[in-house]
Amino acid sequence: MITESKVTELFCMADDFCKFFDVMMEKYTIKTNAKRHYHRESTMLKAEVMLIMILFHDSGYRCLKHFYLT
Repeated sequence: MITESKVTELFCMADDFCKFFDVMMEKYTIKTNAKRHYHRESTMLKAEVMLIMILFHDSGYRCLKHFYLT
């Protein structure tokens, strides 16, 4: 069982990774001149999505929808 403090620690690790990853993506990807945005911005942080996926894979659930709704 994962405790609340462990979830907080996992979130902090995921958030640090996402911040580092975004900087590296900005640095090493090819820049385009066209600014097309087809989708609206997400309301969840990348670290939150990553944490949900980590907890899902650790939970033993087979369906993400059932895991997320419980």
